[in-house]
Amino acid sequence: MLLGTLLVLFLLGGAAPASAHAALRATDPADGTVVKTAPRALTLTFTESVGLLDGSFRVYDPDGHRLRTGPPGHADGRADTARVTLPGTLGRGTYTVAWRVVSADSHPVSGAFTFSVGAPSPAVAPPATAQAEDPATSALFDLARYTAYGGAALLMGTAVFLAVCRPPGTAEPVLRRVARTGWWLLLAATAALLLLRAPYETGEGPSAALDPGGLARTLTTRPGQALAARLVLLGAVAVLPRRQRAVRTAAPVLAVALALTWASAEHASAGPQVPVAMASAVLHLLAMAVWLGGLVCLLTLLHPARSLPAAVPARFSRLALACVTVLAVTGVYQSWRGLGSWPALTGTAYGRILLAKLAAVALLLTVAALSRRWTARLAAPADAVPEEHPEPELTTAGSRVRREGDASGAVRVRREGDAPGGALPAEPATHRGPTSPGAAPARGRRPAAATALRGSVVAETLIGVLVLVITTVLTTTLPGRAEAEAAATTAPAPAGALPGASVTRVPFAVAGARGTVQVTLTPGRTGDNAVEAVVYGPDGGFATVPELRISFTLPDRQLGPLDARVTDRGGYWAADAVTLPLPGTWTMKVTVRVSEVDQVSVTRAVRVAP
Repeated sequence: MLLGTLLVLFLLGGAAPASAHAALRATDPADGTVVKTAPRALTLTFTESVGLLDGSFRVYDPDGHRLRTGPPGHADGRADTARVTLPGTLGRGTYTVAWRVVSADSHPVSGAFTFSVGAPSPAVAPPATAQAEDPATSALFDLARYTAYGGAALLMGTAVFLAVCRPPGTAEPVLRRVARTGWWLLLAATAALLLLRAPYETGEGPSAALDPGGLARTLTTRPGQALAARLVLLGAVAVLPRRQRAVRTAAPVLAVALALTWASAEHASAGPQVPVAMASAVLHLLAMAVWLGGLVCLLTLLHPARSLPAAVPARFSRLALACVTVLAVTGVYQSWRGLGSWPALTGTAYGRILLAKLAAVALLLTVAALSRRWTARLAAPADAVPEEHPEPELTTAGSRVRREGDASGAVRVRREGDAPGGALPAEPATHRGPTSPGAAPARGRRPAAATALRGSVVAETLIGVLVLVITTVLTTTLPGRAEAEAAATTAPAPAGALPGASVTRVPFAVAGARGTVQVTLTPGRTGDNAVEAVVYGPDGGFATVPELRISFTLPDRQLGPLDARVTDRGGYWAADAVTLPLPGTWTMKVTVRVSEVDQVSVTRAVRVAP
């Protein structure tokens, strides 16, 4: 299970370099423009509401010195904007703005842009990008997030299994140990998430988690309040009476409340149809937890040393069928809400991870169907299924033994001549129903079917963990709808844009991958120029590539190639200063690498003014 989890994290963890879900829609002043008079404030507009940090804006003058700005706030009371006031007087030249905010679904997003007052600077100091992500903080935060989902599945799934499936009293202590494991995992993960929340948002190291001020600020935000509420609910679970009736009554209520702490701070809390989305998210999480947690319970009770009444797996079989139905309905709705269009299914990171999840779910249902076949054989009447061993006797080590069924449906084995009380340990029970699960007691005369069924339950549990891991990765990926919306609403440069700025679109196609690289050369004149390149997919949405190279050559003067040395800035590629010393028609070569071995180079003519 651990190796499978690490493999999925390795394969999918880098699929979406931007983990935030609020995409920048526009800036005022616009990126790369020249304004006649200095603006009094900077305004950023996003695709959804955002939260502000104390250091949400850092503004640098042409010499690279940081300016004193006012406190960040929202423009005109709109939660999808961020605004900061500037000093009263700004000199001529190019200014760099680094920004960082927190999207409504709790993920930080950052970036940088430039604007000029009067005229661009001959040489611009290297712009400082927004606070970089601390890898240790990000790794610890992601680990805590995965642990929280796993603990929730164990805790909620076991609680509902105890309340609905009503296993015998002898099984209750075993399942309570499973529930306690889930409770401790969820408690530790929630506490870690609460402490790491502040450094995760600001991009600082893990040591910043010990800052009381950061924790106090976290508790004023919606994600922090959701985590605090989760801790309170876990405390309520700890003091829950152990009486069976109390468990049956309180467990579903507490499970719904715990699920709300996720829905209120992630994807469902932002975007269209928030109330419906939150209800769908709660049901989706509960269904997955009940199914996966129930599988763990069932696998625990299928231990060869225990017997299990047929009524227990039969109840879980019906419960599992309901979970599958809920997962299908809510999954379709959430996919539609996150994607927004069919092209986003293959043209965005969110869509590709969603396809991986759908493939894993399909595999899970296939294994469940296979398990149903085995359970049907075990649940069939004795005279309807061919026996694999003679009945009623078997020979083991020279002794003849007889299998006896009790009223509960469990099977026990007794040696001939033994008193009724001298029965050997009960033979393993199995389960019935879509093993998405359900079970029936194993009959001693069907050991092969029982063994196959137990193996299928193990496979279902492992695949269920895989689905849970992919789901967690999906919650940290920019939805396709937001990505497409940001691309569609990116406005062209306004009338105040720098004269002569060059924008070139370079289509490419290699190894089945197609797209367009939009290269902006500012100011498009001799001297230092800033280069920005954005890669778009075939559907027009943002795309990511592992490597992008840009160079310039002036053929008639035999000058070049001059490597632009563009670097990945988190969603786009840029170089701050590329010196083009002579005017004329330069040849720009764009090389796009889409895999370890596949790349393509495309050239375009670019006019550089004197």
